[in-house]
Amino acid sequence: MTTFDEKKAVEIHQALHSHLPSEPALRVKALESLLIEKGLTTSETIDAWIEAYSEEIGPKRGALIIARSWVDPEFKKRLMADAAKAIEEFGFEGKATGHLKAVENTDKIHNLVVCTLCSCYPFSILGIAPTWYKTAAYRSRAVRDPRGVLNEFGVMLNDDIKVCVWDSTAELRYLVVPQRPSGTDNLNEKELAELVTRNSMIGTDRDLNSQAKVKS
Repeated sequence: MTTFDEKKAVEIHQALHSHLPSEPALRVKALESLLIEKGLTTSETIDAWIEAYSEEIGPKRGALIIARSWVDPEFKKRLMADAAKAIEEFGFEGKATGHLKAVENTDKIHNLVVCTLCSCYPFSILGIAPTWYKTAAYRSRAVRDPRGVLNEFGVMLNDDIKVCVWDSTAELRYLVVPQRPSGTDNLNEKELAELVTRNSMIGTDRDLNSQAKVKS
């Protein structure tokens, strides 16, 4: 005779629903589909807005922080000591940056940020997290094979450069401070901010000299 284990049934139910999108996500998707069906918008328009927020609006805030750290040694000290407090000077503080830590790239160190559990991300200064950041492949491989992942992003590191992988969580999130490109002494803070890429603040971009050459 088959027996019913109530506790086991609850566990199975919770496990099944844990793989489904959240209710808000389902609502957003349903609304998006309805608007497209009614001809009020297009999927291309929605993608364009997402791209704008992920590539331009959000990362520009982080870029301003990095540029300030390049030109203002005292601000950089404050940023490295307590990043969450330092960015209050810009008015960028929020729930996603309440416990923010800045980690600096050097000639001998490269930093890479990942969230192995989900996709914790300082969106108030970096915008919407890129799709690849949320994938299981990146979240697992960034820890197991960081150099291999970086190679796929075009970041080729010498063996003498140490790779530090930082696991972002809901309680602690990270901002990579990339190295200032060479030959940029003549650029002001605003111009320097234009050289900073979103990926460089995550750690999947390192050499910003190519950006500097385009600017010059």
